[in-house]
Amino acid sequence: MGRKLYVGNLPYSANQQTLQEAFSQYGTVDSVNVITDRDTGQSKGFAFVEMSSDSEAQKAIQELNGSSLDGREIKVNEAKPKAPRDNRGGGGGYGRGSRW
Repeated sequence: MGRKLYVGNLPYSANQQTLQEAFSQYGTVDSVNVITDRDTGQSKGFAFVEMSSDSEAQKAIQELNGSSLDGREIKVNEAKPKAPRDNRGGGGGYGRGSRW
């Protein structure tokens, strides 16, 4: 069991403080990262919360998954490891394979 949790289906009004308060009822919250749009700064509707122990993370999942936060039923589960990106390049064709 990991300590990092994925929190989805968040209302756009949810922020770091809202999540800190909700999750701290079930243990020590090490970090909260609300994912926002790079251009607008608005929440994308999901976040990652890191708890200080596996047992606290499990308790938060049990208690908060399916619960209501500002009128939305949130999803809470263990965060999956970040998939490695395939860095083969490939954009455009400028300067490649010239036939002249």
